[in-house]
Amino acid sequence: MKQYLNLLQDILGNGVQKGDRTGTGTLSVFGRQFRHDLSDGFPLLTTKKLHFKSIVNELLWFLNGDTNTRWLNENGVSIWNEWATEEGDLGPIYGAQWTAWPTRDGGTLNQIDYVVDCLRNNPDSRRILFHAWNVEYLPDESMSPQDNVRAGRMALPPCHLLYQFYVAQGRLSSQLMIRSSDSFLGLPYNSASLALLTHMLAQQCDLEPGEIIVCTGDSHIYSNHLEQVRTQLQREPLALPRLDIRRRPEDIYSYCFEDFQITGYSPHAHIPAPVAV
Repeated sequence: MKQYLNLLQDILGNGVQKGDRTGTGTLSVFGRQFRHDLSDGFPLLTTKKLHFKSIVNELLWFLNGDTNTRWLNENGVSIWNEWATEEGDLGPIYGAQWTAWPTRDGGTLNQIDYVVDCLRNNPDSRRILFHAWNVEYLPDESMSPQDNVRAGRMALPPCHLLYQFYVAQGRLSSQLMIRSSDSFLGLPYNSASLALLTHMLAQQCDLEPGEIIVCTGDSHIYSNHLEQVRTQLQREPLALPRLDIRRRPEDIYSYCFEDFQITGYSPHAHIPAPVAV
């Protein structure tokens, strides 16, 4: 994941100071990209330890169309709690848009079903994608996340908003557009989640995992993460682990955490940092 570390160095060296919604302040650059061939290992960051359980369970939660933190909390994941209402609601965020995009006739469309169908039956299509940027439900930035939820909007607008897929010579590659990238905390999780989803779709559609490409818009480091980033950049990257999927469920929605095994993951120690709320 040397390209990821290069991005952090790029932001430190070339970033401009910008304000942000949280009031924390950032160093920011615009329009970056990195890529990783999944045959070289699973892109779980090694210069600090990541919580693989959170990555897996959050993705399963999205795929289940869930938008309440209850299931996440029951499964050891608390990363969404700061933005939820007292009842755990987050409004129509990722899972709702992925699996139940509202239509004009009052129905819904499952974008994940569409992607799976295309990969199986029309793999040369240039329209194999899904996204979560539903303008009607974007939050009002002048209101709290909780008040937006009570008004029927998303608690937060999607950051990882567009996923596109490409099949060539039996290999499935994926590209993710992230409009706003918390490059120290969020980006390593987004990249690993993209890789995990690619492995799952490849298994379901009888393909081999190919390459992941991550494109970031506003790529930033929060002002209270700068020392942590400098610590991380002093560390030498280690060998990447391998992902094994222990069974093939009947569909993309039927995986559980126990289906995934990471082997050979021996990262440097975790680096704590506050989340900008």
